[in-house]
Amino acid sequence: MTDGDQTAFDWRRGVAAFVALFATLMLLFMIWMVSASNEAREAAQARERHAYDVTLLTRTLDASISNAEAALGRYVLDEDRFTGSIYYSEWRLAEQQLNELERLVANDPEQRERVERLRVNFDERHAELSAAARAATAGQGSGGISLFYQAGDSASITAIATILREIARAERSALTASIEQTSLFSARAGKLTDYLGYLGALVAAIALAMGVFALRTFNQYLASRREIEVESERADALEAAVAERTAELQTANEALKAEAEERAAAEAQLRQVQKMEAVGQLTGGIAHDFNNMLAVVVGGLDLARRRIDGPRRELLTHLNNSMEGANRAATLTRRLLSFSRHEPLHPERVESDELVQSMRELLDRTLGERISINLDLDTEAWPIFVDAHQLENAILNLAVNARDAMDGKGELTIRTDNVTLSDNEIGDIQAGDYLKLSVIDDGCGMSEEVRTRAFEPFFTTKEVGKGTGLGLSQIFGFAHQSGGEVGIESEVGKGTSVALYLPRTTIEAGKVTLHPAAKPAAPHEVMAPADARILIVEDDERVRAATLGALEDLGYAPESVDSGAAALEIFKPGAFDLVISDVIMPEMTGPELVRELRARQDNIAVLFVTGYVGDGDSDELAGYELLRKPFTVSALASAVASALGNVEIGGPSAAAR
Repeated sequence: MTDGDQTAFDWRRGVAAFVALFATLMLLFMIWMVSASNEAREAAQARERHAYDVTLLTRTLDASISNAEAALGRYVLDEDRFTGSIYYSEWRLAEQQLNELERLVANDPEQRERVERLRVNFDERHAELSAAARAATAGQGSGGISLFYQAGDSASITAIATILREIARAERSALTASIEQTSLFSARAGKLTDYLGYLGALVAAIALAMGVFALRTFNQYLASRREIEVESERADALEAAVAERTAELQTANEALKAEAEERAAAEAQLRQVQKMEAVGQLTGGIAHDFNNMLAVVVGGLDLARRRIDGPRRELLTHLNNSMEGANRAATLTRRLLSFSRHEPLHPERVESDELVQSMRELLDRTLGERISINLDLDTEAWPIFVDAHQLENAILNLAVNARDAMDGKGELTIRTDNVTLSDNEIGDIQAGDYLKLSVIDDGCGMSEEVRTRAFEPFFTTKEVGKGTGLGLSQIFGFAHQSGGEVGIESEVGKGTSVALYLPRTTIEAGKVTLHPAAKPAAPHEVMAPADARILIVEDDERVRAATLGALEDLGYAPESVDSGAAALEIFKPGAFDLVISDVIMPEMTGPELVRELRARQDNIAVLFVTGYVGDGDSDELAGYELLRKPFTVSALASAVASALGNVEIGGPSAAAR
């Protein structure tokens, strides 16, 4: 072999070695590329399966929540335990699905944040629906329905649906990207197969190996495509099933709404009938008691008129009987106002143990020697902010009821405790700290029927003539007007415990501002002048005439009008020392009139006279003397003297001083 041939051989060998080395490197490179493409495709397929699982789970969770709400809707309507169990089962299933959703998105920060927000709204929705479920379980009737419809207006419903759509939308975006990546890697694998075919033409052994490898890759690709098609068919079937179930739920929801509307109409009609029945019962009770009292008044006055020229003692007896009947009618009116919560309270800071201790002697005299009174008072009892006089009346009423239940002989216990209550734990009470004041007897007790009707006005188990049926209803009105509640525990033959729950106060002693009507009358060093000029404003002609006559007998110089407009016409600065005005009058109320008069003469003395004070007027009476109807001449004289004594006649105004 010549040097030229050797050189050519070496060159060909070098080229062959280079080609072989290049082919080997290309083979290794292409094998690596195919392997990487395969792994990327499998990762993309895994992401596709994950996206399908999350999307499917969001739809399933939405359906479970809808099933639970539909079951709760039926439960609050029929209050059937079986329907309630369906609601609780569906809700627990939804909670399990939410836990599974949290596990699936644990590695995705954005989806995990969405699921955390979903968990917050899910728990909020659970709390809203649980309130309606508890009301239905407790058999509160329309209370569960109102809570269910209130929950239906909650923002948590929209929030849950929105977050589920966001999660599904994000997964669909990830699914689209995964499909695109799968297609990309599949196309890349095809190209590499072609390259391996070209290389196989050069190197048969390498081509054969690459052909086998390419065939295996192609088979895997086909298998993955078939798997994707199967999963796609499953997703389509699931979507169709969800759509069908959604349509069924929508139909059921529409039927439920129609049924709820019919039931609401029937309940409204029933409530109207019950209201009319209650009004009839209330009217009958008032008429009965007032007729009894008016019989005493009319009979006494008629007998006094017949014997006006007879013995003075007999005449005074009949007049006193008439006055007693009138006072009983006034007491009944105050009880009615207290029950209707239109009797203004005069609250102050009260230490319950001191108040109950101070009533010990009164209770002993009222209940008699055969009743043993035990005071079990908490020395650390919380202070309360209530009308002390009304609280004393409530305790006395409860004690008298207990005496009657024990037939005048037994053991009565008055107990105070500090309690912390949650919402609606006792009646409609709000969560907070309360003083529990209990009056406990060992008498005959109450049946369940009597206990449920105990607070109804004019309902009584006493004999005719021995009770008006307003005692407990008055206590009920006082407790609610004070921000508290009343509870009864009783068992036939074992006694009764009636508890007043009054809210704890943080007002310090000595910092309580009392309504003027609640303050004790201050003694005046100088009596009001007997010739004081007084303007009477009263729309009732008979009351106006009686007040005018009483003031003339007391030595004053009164002048009367029948309306606020008439008072403004005759009023001139300095013409009157005192204005006596009714509170509730047509066209212009007493407080409105006084504001006009004060603008003309700021040092005019004012005395309000009223038998009724509405919710919006009690605050406007602060700072003025107040006399309640009906009143005696002596009470009028004392009120006039007090009002005149508060303003120096002819001197500077109270505001200036």
